[in-house]
This record gives sequence, C-alpha cells and structure tokens, in this order.
Amino acid sequence: MKTLSSPSNLSTISGFILLGFPCPREGQILLFVLFFVLYLLTLMGNSSIICAVRWDQKLHTPMYLLLANFSFLEIWYVTSTVPNMLANFLSDTKVISFSGCFLQFYFFFSLGSTECFFLAVMAFDRYLAICRPLHYPALMTGRLCNILVISCWVLGFLWFPVPIIIISQMSFCGSRIIDHFVCDPGPLLSLSCSRAPLMEFFWTIIMSILLFTPFLFIMGSYMLVLRAVFKVPSRDGRRKALSTCGPHMTVVSLFYGSVMVMYLSPTSEHEAGMQKLVTLLYSVITPLINPVIYSLRNKDMKHAIRKLMKT
Repeated sequence: MKTLSSPSNLSTISGFILLGFPCPREGQILLFVLFFVLYLLTLMGNSSIICAVRWDQKLHTPMYLLLANFSFLEIWYVTSTVPNMLANFLSDTKVISFSGCFLQFYFFFSLGSTECFFLAVMAFDRYLAICRPLHYPALMTGRLCNILVISCWVLGFLWFPVPIIIISQMSFCGSRIIDHFVCDPGPLLSLSCSRAPLMEFFWTIIMSILLFTPFLFIMGSYMLVLRAVFKVPSRDGRRKALSTCGPHMTVVSLFYGSVMVMYLSPTSEHEAGMQKLVTLLYSVITPLINPVIYSLRNKDMKHAIRKLMKT
C-alpha cells in the first residue's frame, strides 16, 4: 500500500490525477470529439491493412505479413492511451487508480518497445529483399517470419516488467497530480517521497539500449540497402527499390525522432506541454498516418484495399 504524506497528515493514495490537457469544459468536449474521430480513423486505417493482407493472396509475402502484424500492434498501441484520455475529457475528477496507472504504464511501454523491434525486423526484411534478392525466398521463409514476429512480441513485453514493478513499490508523497495524459515514468518518479537517482539511471540505460540497438540496426540495414540500390543500373530499378523502403524510413523517422526527443533529452517541469505534444506525435499521430504512408505509393496495397472496399 502506497502512502501520500504531507506535513499535516498521512493518507492512503487511491490513485493519481492525470491532468491531461487543462481547458474549459467546452474545450474538453471539443478535444473529446477530435480524439474520438482520430481514434476511429486509426482503427479503420490499420484494420483495412490487416484485412487487405488477409484476403488478398498476392499480399501473402513476408513484407506484407510483417506490415499486417505492425498494423495490429498499432491498434493496441493507440488503444493503450486514447480510451482513457477520452474518459478523462468527460471526467470531473480525472482520477486513474493506482493499479490502472501502472497497468497503462506497462502496456504503453511494452507495446512501444515491441514497435521498436518490429521496425528493426521490417528493415531486416527489406535488406534481404534488396541486397539478397536471389536468396530472399529461401532465407525469409514463413517459419522465420513467424519466429521474428513472436520474438518481437515476447521481447517487447519482457523489457519493462522489472523497472515498472520497482517503481510501483516506491512510496509517493505530496501531490497526486501527473501533468500528462499517460502514466509516464518522469512524472511518477517526481512524485516519489525521496529521489531515486539509481532508478532514474537504470531507466535511462534500459531506454537507451531499447532505442539505440534497433535504431543502429535499422540504419546499418539501410546503408547496405542504399549501397546496393546505387549499383542497380536502371533508373526504374532504383526507384522501385527505394519505393519499398521509403514508407518504412518515414515511419522510423517519425517514431524514433519523437521518442528520442522525449526520453533521451533533458527535460524539466516547465516543458510539460511540449512533452505532451511529442508523446501525441508518436503514440497517436504516427499510428494514424502509418496506413496512409504504407499504402500511398504501394500499388499492390492500394489495389487490395480498393478490392476490399468493393466487397
């Protein structure tokens, strides 16, 4: 049982207050409508990719199977934050229970880490397809693809249990207010009764390993891809090869750019507004535009989605 202490009293903490986006009641309702529409569009866009891959036999290849799994992940990633955010817009108290806060903390970061691993696996798939085209069917088999997908999910959900359990066992004092729309380690650690520099250092280390290891792997894969692409004699061949990598690199840039700004750069209390905007970018906006990015210049995907809509 965690306690909330003050100079005058000591009371049991029953939950936290997620401040979200403070504004008048009318503004809260407008934000509710906006994010509800964005949430529905995200579900529809990513579900359409999953259905297109499921029902179009031409898309039963490792690249599209990975993309379908990635879209499935995006649905759950955005669901880990937006429904609670919508409830908060209509709530007067904006209270989230202690267990609810740490469950959201766990699922939000586990799904985010799973996304890091998926982006690395998708880059590996593009590397094999472009740099080893003759061996690609033999190397990227259905069995290997399934193993990689399962590994992403398992690694993602095993990355954060230990630090989250440790943080959940800490005592929290003073204000229960979290100036964010999601239970985030920064605001939570700032509410602890005493500073935990060891925990803060440990958190920075595991976040750095999680972000930089897949990111460096992705960059290395695409350096090899670019080297192979520039050796292709025909302009059309180079354009086709780059078109299969462009959407993925766009998603990598949006996701990693915003996450690194959020968790690997110095932050302070007066930057709470910027932290919310950056978190919105990688947790809400990126899942929303991913279906557009992956289908915009992909003829096979556009054809499959059109066929799906006609049925």
